Amino acid sequence: MASPTPHGAPEGLGASPVPPDLAKLLRAQLEAVADEVEEEVRSQVPEYARPADGTERKQLRGGVVQALTLFVDHIADPRGPGDAIAATYYELGRSEALEGRSMDTLQSALRVGGLHAWRLLGRTAEELGLDSAVVAALGELAFRTVHEVAEAAAAGYAEARLHSTDELERRRRRLLDLLLGEGPVSLDAVQDLAHGARWSVPRHVAVVALASATDQREQDWPLAAAGALVDMESRPPRMLVPDPDGSGRFGGRAFALALRGRPAAIGPTVPLTEAARSLHCATRALGLMGRGVLPRQGVVRCADHLSTLLLHADEPLLAQLEARVLTPLDAVSEGQRPRLAETLLAWLLCGSNVPDVAARLHVHPQTVRYRLRQLEKLFGDALHDPGTRLDLILALRAEELRGQSDCAT
Repeated sequence: MASPTPHGAPEGLGASPVPPDLAKLLRAQLEAVADEVEEEVRSQVPEYARPADGTERKQLRGGVVQALTLFVDHIADPRGPGDAIAATYYELGRSEALEGRSMDTLQSALRVGGLHAWRLLGRTAEELGLDSAVVAALGELAFRTVHEVAEAAAAGYAEARLHSTDELERRRRRLLDLLLGEGPVSLDAVQDLAHGARWSVPRHVAVVALASATDQREQDWPLAAAGALVDMESRPPRMLVPDPDGSGRFGGRAFALALRGRPAAIGPTVPLTEAARSLHCATRALGLMGRGVLPRQGVVRCADHLSTLLLHADEPLLAQLEARVLTPLDAVSEGQRPRLAETLLAWLLCGSNVPDVAARLHVHPQTVRYRLRQLEKLFGDALHDPGTRLDLILALRAEELRGQSDCAT
């Protein structure tokens, strides 16, 4: 991006009453004035008061000299553009941004330096006996000079910040892709990328899978500024949160509010190099949320639904299990089947305790006994086989979850 071209001279300045020889006189004093201005900036702006390395000292000195040179050039030719000097300040602004410093420091130095240079100029004007019209014209040129260099520096700063932000996002995206990729993750490679992405490497992470939105704007990226690595363009959108059980702890309602109503699934907390495993779990949970097997809205924590996730990890195999162990229930009517399945699951989960089953189902114990007699006829001795009982619990629980999702649809 090219540096901005300074504004032309104000209207009427070409006929300014400034004596032509004044530019030559001030140019001869330029280095001495630069010494005083530099010293004033160092004493008034804390960031420049500390000991500086050779590069920083050279930059400050060069900036002062260039600004004074531009002022003298404007005296010699009020309509001169001063492009080269403006370009210097443009690069100075870029340098401040790339070094991670605030633009306020440079702007403060310009104000302090400009004011002190004007005081020195006033002293010179008094010594030369210049009249008020000349002093007024010089003042206009001085403030024009400060405005031009400040504007050029601000433009350079903004351009560098824009490109720096874009580059930082690219590096963070590469880091996220590495952590969530299919292959093995090298901690050394992660640390190298994290250094360039200005991201502190945590020991543990969790990955959040987010429901997609039709209109996704960058400012809607949740927690992007809280240390999370975010990729809203993937399907599903995903977010890696560092230290989720410590400083990055998910804050319950606060976390849900940060998501702005977007359904999300939080994967389990895992070591950093196993982040892909957390993503896999969160993605599966998000899919089950979409089907109603898990709650459709809000935030679902995988850690609270591990058995359900395990049950649906291989759904074709689960379907085979259901078909094999629940076949006896196919012999009863459609009206009876749900009641018998519900009673059988409750009986298995309650340790065969009839009163507990009755309380769980809100029916009379005699009703439970009647249904159990029917189940004994259907399943026989298999009801008392430990292996079969486990298979029945898994199959009946899967059927129960599917029934809940059908009701929610």
